[in-house]
Amino acid sequence: MKKLVIFSSALLLTAAVLAFAVLAQAWTISGKYNIAFSSNEASGIFKTFKGSIAFDEQNPAASNFSLSADVASINTGNALMNKHAKSDEWFDAAKFPEIKYTSRKIVKAGTGYQVTGDLEIRGVKKEYTIPFTFKRTGNNATFNGTFKVNRNDFHIGKPGGDVSDVITVTVAVPVVKG
Repeated sequence: MKKLVIFSSALLLTAAVLAFAVLAQAWTISGKYNIAFSSNEASGIFKTFKGSIAFDEQNPAASNFSLSADVASINTGNALMNKHAKSDEWFDAAKFPEIKYTSRKIVKAGTGYQVTGDLEIRGVKKEYTIPFTFKRTGNNATFNGTFKVNRNDFHIGKPGGDVSDVITVTVAVPVVKG
């Protein structure tokens, strides 16, 4: 009897967790996103970005993000710099074609939110917490966030040199309820 009670309790807990996770709304990324990076020496954007977003502003714990940027889509505004950025010294687009971010936890933080997850660049995965805002208008919304990445953590370029070690990343991702 005791085993039946334990099994039933575990089954109910599992059902509650699954029901809780399903509450997050699916959002589709629209084409007018902006994934930009900048430092004093270099700046640019990633032109190709995709992923899945399930987000409920009333229940951020049930939300999740799985996002990626195509390294070959980097655009600095300078063809030579683009080629150099895609090379094996920097992003190594041939070997590591995507920059990935997968959330593990999303929480309310003041007037915005924070997502903690794994950022993977050049095969190196590091935990990053990214602050963001979510502005909704009907079935449309926009996620905005800014964070800093130390390129040395991901073996991008050589430490020091002509480009700052710390790069600012700014994202603006418009979405439609999907």
